[in-house]
Amino acid sequence: MTDVPRPSSMRRFAPAIPLLIFAALAGLFWYTLQGGDPSLLPSAMIGKPVPEFTLPPLAALSGADGKDVPGFTSSDLAQGEPTIVNVFASWCVECQAEHPLLVALAEQKGIRLYGIDYKDDAGSARRFLGRYGNPYARVGADSSGRTAIDFGVYGVPETYVVTGDGKIAYRHVGPLSEEAIRDKLLPLLQPDKAKPTG
Repeated sequence: MTDVPRPSSMRRFAPAIPLLIFAALAGLFWYTLQGGDPSLLPSAMIGKPVPEFTLPPLAALSGADGKDVPGFTSSDLAQGEPTIVNVFASWCVECQAEHPLLVALAEQKGIRLYGIDYKDDAGSARRFLGRYGNPYARVGADSSGRTAIDFGVYGVPETYVVTGDGKIAYRHVGPLSEEAIRDKLLPLLQPDKAKPTG
């Protein structure tokens, strides 16, 4: 009678190894996504000029004054006044949550607020702004997402403060809060304080 060799314990668990590796990676990704404050993500663009771009307007979009709202270019952000640039989309739930704060912000005197409509259907974007109000003096349609990628956008919404000479001074990832507007954005709109920060 011959002895049948038993499979080693390693061979017995070999089919489970890929599953264990997958489970470990999935757990790591989940932990990474759950932890940390996304607004603390560093931006390589802080202190640098905004990327070169030309964004067309959202066709047939009217402002509160009934006039057409134009698109904008990178050179429009280097006209001597600091500008808040908000990246939004009609399909973004967090954009809807922060929108009343943007509408209130736009009502303040001396605020230049521009919007970049990110990878959105123009009709949906117009309905979004018609329903919730249009706080933007200019809205550029970034249907390909190329401009947002060049800015370093992590995900919508994101908000930037651009100095009067066209450099990115500040980046806020995620929906704005009253505290972020008061403590971070508004101080940077003062001409002598618009210096790049984290």
